[in-house]
Amino acid sequence: MDRFLYLLLVLFLTSCATTKDLSLNQFIKTSKCNQQKEYFYSISELPTSLESSYIEGTSLSKKITSNSLHIANTIGVIDLLEEYNDLKSRKVPVNELEDRIRLLEIKQEIDHQINFSSLIISAVSAELDCEEERVSQIANYLSDKQNSLESKLTVGAIVVGATGAILTGGVIKSGKASNAVGIGTGIGEAALGLTMLFNKKKIDIKHERNILKEIWEGPETSTLFPSFIWYYLNHEDEDKTSLRKEIIEKWTQFGQIEKSPNVLSNLYFGTGGKYTSDQLNNRADMYDQLESQIYLLKQKLMTLAIEIDEM
Repeated sequence: MDRFLYLLLVLFLTSCATTKDLSLNQFIKTSKCNQQKEYFYSISELPTSLESSYIEGTSLSKKITSNSLHIANTIGVIDLLEEYNDLKSRKVPVNELEDRIRLLEIKQEIDHQINFSSLIISAVSAELDCEEERVSQIANYLSDKQNSLESKLTVGAIVVGATGAILTGGVIKSGKASNAVGIGTGIGEAALGLTMLFNKKKIDIKHERNILKEIWEGPETSTLFPSFIWYYLNHEDEDKTSLRKEIIEKWTQFGQIEKSPNVLSNLYFGTGGKYTSDQLNNRADMYDQLESQIYLLKQKLMTLAIEIDEM
């Protein structure tokens, strides 16, 4: 009986150990999602917010919506857009040929910047999507391992219970021996039940390059986001808070993290640690939510391009 309980204890300790799969560890250590360079820029290189008086008081504001003006400023084409509007608004061109050529040049520059910005957005979104898929794969693997162990423990509990019932039901004639077997199988079932209850496998994941940390801490400049996307995420005006703060607010409202620093936030926004499958799925959701907000910028670029074409 002591040997039986010893085996149960070994099973319990093994079930709680961190998963050690060499191929999976290699997959974790060799992430191919981080293909982008780090960005280095100063605060002075970030776009300057447009004053509301400027947006409301120019002839450009009558042709381009305030949201599109904000996007034009974000990607650095507001000056080009002003010149383009001035040339198109002239009733009597100073030099018709030169004006036409300049209009084409400006339009080409604006279109190039819109397309280039769109490529950068796609690149940043691709990294976030790749990390999301990668983390989800690891979470599914860990969850499958956990479910497989729970199934084995359930079968083990049934076998132990059935064996105890058979032995105490008539196979063992001695009352003392029967009681001992009954107590032993009861302890065995309880141990297996506790093992299932506390069966939370964990896996060690490192993320030195942590985009979620940048969102959480909000430094003045970012090495992981290009300048115009970082400006877009952090821009605030009198009526609306920044997208970065909105993302954090959603994380806290849905219980994904807590505003005050704690063990969980240190795990998500640090350099790594031991994750359960639920925590990995939560991290994947956070990547997905951030990716969605950044990718929506492409829609706003399209709206800007349409409004410019209609000027």
